[in-house]
Amino acid sequence: MKTSIALAALGAASFASAAGAVVIPAFQVSYESEAPGIQSSTSTFSAVGVETFSSRTPNNDVYQTFATDFGGSGVFSGTYTNAEIRDADQYGGAGGSGPYAVAFSSSGYSLDLTTTLPRGVNYFGYWLSALDGGNHVSFYSGNRLLFTFNPQDVRNAVNATANPGAYFGNPNAAFTGQNTGEPYLFLNFYSNLRPFTRVVFTQTQGGGYESDNHTVGRFLTQSGTLIPLTGSTVGEVPEPASWMMLIAGFGLVGASARRRRVVAA
Repeated sequence: MKTSIALAALGAASFASAAGAVVIPAFQVSYESEAPGIQSSTSTFSAVGVETFSSRTPNNDVYQTFATDFGGSGVFSGTYTNAEIRDADQYGGAGGSGPYAVAFSSSGYSLDLTTTLPRGVNYFGYWLSALDGGNHVSFYSGNRLLFTFNPQDVRNAVNATANPGAYFGNPNAAFTGQNTGEPYLFLNFYSNLRPFTRVVFTQTQGGGYESDNHTVGRFLTQSGTLIPLTGSTVGEVPEPASWMMLIAGFGLVGASARRRRVVAA
């Protein structure tokens, strides 16, 4: 199943009336659900780039700091700090080959983002492999925490599917049938209200936080199935002035539509 939702439509539907509540989720998260085993995003973008780690040198138990241009995107760049890079195994490596990134501690590793786009980065996605209970990812704007994703929300979403077992175990031919106790799926993170500048991966329990195909962009439409965020944490919301601008904008759209209907009558 696939759902594509334009951001503009989301905002318009969320604004019920000037006197009613404005419900614009700060973050939304989906998993690619067209078929188990998808390892890249099917969202659409005005600009996008991908770090596949294929040019990185695997070195177990060694933290690496390096810059990326996300595949020569031309508009996005980033710096990974204290990331461990490992070669493909049953726990990670999109397509069953090549290096992937992993965090093994509560300090984890960070990705600081920059872009030439004036409106910043509002999308991040990655292939999440071998999900553990301690896998957490957080999004920041400068030093402001915007959102922390709880791995249990992924588990709950997978368990709610008609065939949860289809998402468990490494889906790649080289490692078929291995690590069947953990789910593998691609996650999309959409920031609706504010761009972010840093992503932090941490592991708060045993095991590791493995991921690959780190994707950054400005999204146009969402994809996959939205995950109910019952355990995740939203940090700071936009300042009141930002909310008022959003409300005023939707109000003007509604007023314009009403005027057009009156004229047409």
